[in-house]
Amino acid sequence: MNNFYDTHRAAINRFIDQALEEDIERTDHTSNACFDDYLKGEAILKVKDNCVIAGITLAEKIFYRFDPSLKLKILAKEGEKLEVGSVAFEVKGSAKSLLASERLVLNCMQRMSGIATLSQQLSQEIKHTQCKILDTRKTTPGFRYPEKWAVTIGGGYNHRMGLFDAIMIKDNHIDFCGGVCQALEKTKAYLIENTLDLPVIIEVRNEFEIDQVMNFPWVKRILLDNMNPKKLSENIEIINGKFETEASGNINAKNLVTYAETGVDYISMGSLTNTAVPIDLSLKAV
Repeated sequence: MNNFYDTHRAAINRFIDQALEEDIERTDHTSNACFDDYLKGEAILKVKDNCVIAGITLAEKIFYRFDPSLKLKILAKEGEKLEVGSVAFEVKGSAKSLLASERLVLNCMQRMSGIATLSQQLSQEIKHTQCKILDTRKTTPGFRYPEKWAVTIGGGYNHRMGLFDAIMIKDNHIDFCGGVCQALEKTKAYLIENTLDLPVIIEVRNEFEIDQVMNFPWVKRILLDNMNPKKLSENIEIINGKFETEASGNINAKNLVTYAETGVDYISMGSLTNTAVPIDLSLKAV
């Protein structure tokens, strides 16, 4: 699970710094008023809902970034199923530091654990197929990296992180360009001109557009958007393994298995990040 942090270290550290500044700015007046500088404390992260726990590594980074002298004893693994009453970690050190960083840690872990729990539930439902569940760019502004991190902890997979690490040609791109062929020809020229090696995904709406994409074998994946399972199956047969396939649009927990059983390689679901219910967690002094 730490591979995500290693890969996106700069972005996650930037998130931590911005989130701490948002909450604390210059100081925590309440803790300054209540505690002497020398006061030490200890707290536990207690689970109050059954869940797949996520964000322990991020919590550790937050604590240490705010106060390197804090000591963490981790008692659970990222992605582990925990029951009500379980303790994920213990943390001890300056009482001022614990209270100043508490809310950011809880906000992150509650949200991430909800996403990881949902991601695991949905992934388990389709484990009998080859299909993998992807997240999307439908994330909370400023909180994308923790949310996408949580998806991977729960067993899902990341789509592109943003507009910068892949090319995804959608219906509006196609229409503004004047068609599929024009969009792909311009894309290829752009990649060559800028010496870029980016995966190219293109959305199609019908068999005619699929036929056009088939003339561009360097495309990585065809996104079959807003198709019912029957139409999706028919179009996957047309593609016949020549391209990766992805389905999206109106896919939810109720119809997920039906879509996955069409043979599609990926299903992208914005609901992984924008409908997951946060898990109730608390950081309590002991």
